[in-house]
Amino acid sequence: MSIYDCISMEKKMGMIEVVLNAETIANIQKKSRLFSATSPFKKGSIFAWIKEHNQSEEQLQKAIQEFTYSCAGYCVATYVLGVADRHSDNIMIKKNGQLFHIDFGHILGHFKEKFGFCRERVPFVLTHDFVYVINKGATGRDATEFSTFQKLCEDAFLILRKHGYLILSLFSMMISTGLPELSSEKDLNYLKDTLVLNLSDEMALEHFRSKFSDALENSWTTSLNWATHNFSKNNK
Repeated sequence: MSIYDCISMEKKMGMIEVVLNAETIANIQKKSRLFSATSPFKKGSIFAWIKEHNQSEEQLQKAIQEFTYSCAGYCVATYVLGVADRHSDNIMIKKNGQLFHIDFGHILGHFKEKFGFCRERVPFVLTHDFVYVINKGATGRDATEFSTFQKLCEDAFLILRKHGYLILSLFSMMISTGLPELSSEKDLNYLKDTLVLNLSDEMALEHFRSKFSDALENSWTTSLNWATHNFSKNNK
């Protein structure tokens, strides 16, 4: 995962580290020759961008591995923490292939709504464009590379569960910091639900696998949100 510094200076003011050699998915899609109003539904723009910046076979394979591992980490982290507002300007990729998320203003399941409808209908972002990179330019869930990716996600989820009560303790200590979406102990219930600490590891893994399938099968809703976001942004 990509760690960058944020420093609070006073109320509603601070400094954030600039991550160099990186681009938002929105800009990658916009600059792609595949770009159109429906480009979030098309596969290939992210893979083509990574290939452009990693032209040797060795560099490309390493970049795909970076993308795979970082995507797995952020899929699990954003699911457990309930990170919302995951549009294509809030997910970036470094030139070395590493994916990372930015802008964590909505957490613990405080999902944004548009015209009374929840904008985010999947547990985490896993689009077919992402799968296309993970599978090295192929599609489908049957590829060995995708099986490896899913196993990484499952392992990461089980590791977080082992530290579940530590995570709850850390978040409980942040209740007094003034975060609007972490103001009482009730807000910790979201973490308890996503980590399913009341279940055995076997049952928890089945629970996560259902969320994983949901994220993949309904990724078209993410693509629709991204298309709407890109259209709105380009017409401002």
